[in-house]
Amino acid sequence: MSSNTDQAIQLRAEVPSELGGQRLDQIAAQLFAEHSRSRLAAWIKDGRLTVDGEVLRPRDIVHGGSLLELNAEQEAQGEWVAQDIELNIVYEDDQLLVLDKPAGLVVHPAAGHADGTLLNALLHHVPDLINVPRAGIVHRLDKDTTGLMVVAKTLQAQTRLVEQLQKRSVSRIYEAIVIGVITAGGKIDAPIGRHGQQRQRMAVVEGGKPAVSHYRVLERFRSHTHTRIKLETGRTHQIRVHMSHIGFPLVGDPVYGGRFRIPPAASQTLVQALKDFPRQALHARFLELDHPVTGQRMRWESPLPDDFVWLLTLLRQDQDSFV
Repeated sequence: MSSNTDQAIQLRAEVPSELGGQRLDQIAAQLFAEHSRSRLAAWIKDGRLTVDGEVLRPRDIVHGGSLLELNAEQEAQGEWVAQDIELNIVYEDDQLLVLDKPAGLVVHPAAGHADGTLLNALLHHVPDLINVPRAGIVHRLDKDTTGLMVVAKTLQAQTRLVEQLQKRSVSRIYEAIVIGVITAGGKIDAPIGRHGQQRQRMAVVEGGKPAVSHYRVLERFRSHTHTRIKLETGRTHQIRVHMSHIGFPLVGDPVYGGRFRIPPAASQTLVQALKDFPRQALHARFLELDHPVTGQRMRWESPLPDDFVWLLTLLRQDQDSFV
């Protein structure tokens, strides 16, 4: 069954004198702040947002005392199917939910993954998300990356969370196991874009989108390092591309992993664990943001998943046996 209901939106506001003399789209963005600027501009163009009953252009100047009326529908966001897929929800209120994503779960339907995704699971858990862009998903984790994600449950929360992500006030901290021994932490400031030849891959490219990551060492092993990485920006595959770029690719990364490496004279158990690690060893450990309505700073932490903990245990044993 496809959920595809439309939701009526009816709003009225008088333009206060201090906003008079500005463009219609600028005034609308301030009076109806729960909706994004692009959405409001589209409604103005469609004649859904009128001034004293007249249809104007987004750039037309509007005077104080004018009456803005919005009669629109928040269109359902697609022919997506709600599916009963278990979610590990760590926090939920009327505005947002925070979940701990398992490995193997695709976030958003795409070619090759029409359903069975986090989005389908969210629509089953909160049917009203059909009325929020991308069902409230404001940032993504790769299919095999585990850990914390925030989802907006309302249009207002979605607008505010996207603003926070753009302002870089959302704190996202990851942990990874990388190949190679990192001597000290640092900052990677290297733009990311599509790879020139392989379109499925991302790469550090001139003219790419700005991308900044900060990394520090948590624990060193004989041929690997347990690191903590803080994202300043959120580009596709950012951590995987950046760490590979500086010569420390993630363990188990099928795309950016580079040459497989095992410590000399390592135990058969460790060799097998490194060879068979089923995914990139990357986990979204901490998430911190301002609540979209109350403004309160909130923070969540997700424990490391079992496969990650097991690999760390084996690397630690290996390190200890060669001290």
